Amino acid sequence: MRAKKAPLQGGERRRNVVSIRGRLPVLERYRPVAQRRAHGKELRDAVPRRSHAGWKAPSDRRDPVALLIESDRGRVPQLVPIRHGRMLQSPFAFYRGAAAVMAADLSRTPSTGLPVQACGDAQLLNFGCFATPERNVIFDINDFDETLPAPWEWDLKRLTASVVLAGRHIGLRESDSTRAALACARSYTKRMADYSAMRALDVWYDKIDVAELLRLTTDPAARSRFERQLRRAQAHTVADHDFPKLAAQHGSTPLIKDNPPLIFHPGAKEASTVNAQFQISFARYRETLNPSIRQLLDRFHFCDLAVKVVGVGSVGTRCTVSLFIAGEDDPLFLQAKEARASVLERYAGKSQYPTHGERVVIGQRMMQAASDVFLGWTKSQSGYDFYVRQLHDVKVSAVIEGWDFAALRTYARSCAWALARAHARSGDAAMICGYMGAGRIFPEAICEFAVDYADQTVRDHKAFVKAVKDGGVEAELE
Repeated sequence: MRAKKAPLQGGERRRNVVSIRGRLPVLERYRPVAQRRAHGKELRDAVPRRSHAGWKAPSDRRDPVALLIESDRGRVPQLVPIRHGRMLQSPFAFYRGAAAVMAADLSRTPSTGLPVQACGDAQLLNFGCFATPERNVIFDINDFDETLPAPWEWDLKRLTASVVLAGRHIGLRESDSTRAALACARSYTKRMADYSAMRALDVWYDKIDVAELLRLTTDPAARSRFERQLRRAQAHTVADHDFPKLAAQHGSTPLIKDNPPLIFHPGAKEASTVNAQFQISFARYRETLNPSIRQLLDRFHFCDLAVKVVGVGSVGTRCTVSLFIAGEDDPLFLQAKEARASVLERYAGKSQYPTHGERVVIGQRMMQAASDVFLGWTKSQSGYDFYVRQLHDVKVSAVIEGWDFAALRTYARSCAWALARAHARSGDAAMICGYMGAGRIFPEAICEFAVDYADQTVRDHKAFVKAVKDGGVEAELE
């Protein structure tokens, strides 16, 4: 005899969590998966799934160029024009650097109110392959600068819009770019349904192995290209590849090579101060590591420190690369990257952590299946927050130029899978699944949003190009 479901009482009809602004929800009490799915389905009454479809800029939408200039505050002034120059290249490049603009727009869209540990910048080039501490190669999200508890659908909308823009960037037909975005949304829906039926520990232990990705890559050309990339990455060890490329021997001490404006040493006047501050910050970072990893780190001796320019959206933030040596042919490169306030903070609430470095590290550990053993955080004497990780570790990033529709669709599905897995670790997969359903309504609505927002990005990029031409924004082309 089948047990009857308990009737929903009062406030239970709308929520089964206690939400804390800026934090993930705390479960009030255990509820069966079926009941949580039912609660998610009930949310459709307040936020219909079709309400996510399309995008039309509100009449009081903030000027995107002004928002970008605002997001430049606090960055290294001489590096900001490089950031602008990279964003000039195309609407897709602009989108990669305009997370602050989209965060403002997403805050004006319908929200289910179901929070997860969000990436905050889930565009498709912020996913990739890397080695776990066990030296397995997995596929996952690899950028967490903006991570913060926020509505799950914000990440999905940013991802699907990036798929449309990527398709246009590589010259696909508009219908194919749209189909790739729809495949992305459908993949997220399917994978979240899978996670909603799994035990909590199974979700936490789950990972996307590269062998599984290769199996799902049915296009022979795309599979062959991916296999070549993977073989090159696995062959490129720090000692045999990164060290000769990034460092040179100066007497008995190896030093990082200058490659201005992307890698350079502080000036002679600043060098002694920078090195002294680095030692203090490094000691603080060391204390954030597991004691067993501290012992490993102590085998390495500091050799050199240089400034590094990274990414598109991150250009202008303070970033250094440091070289450590444990012996001959035994180098370690650590990257310390400034952690600023998340672009989501204004709309989703402040972080519960005392520093943004800790926010990034904890968020990454919550979302990733496996994280770098040297991942930690620190704070400089000047008051800047940083997180620290290895510079390279069997890293494979997507290079979309030359892709066809099949390659983009396969990659978009993989990104959606990784995003669903990350969200299921911190959010309520059953409620999210119950809200989305298994049909076409929700994925098609998200796809409509993605196409419209890609059009918005094209208009924003044109406004940005005009601002550069008119002299209102300074840009430096590399």
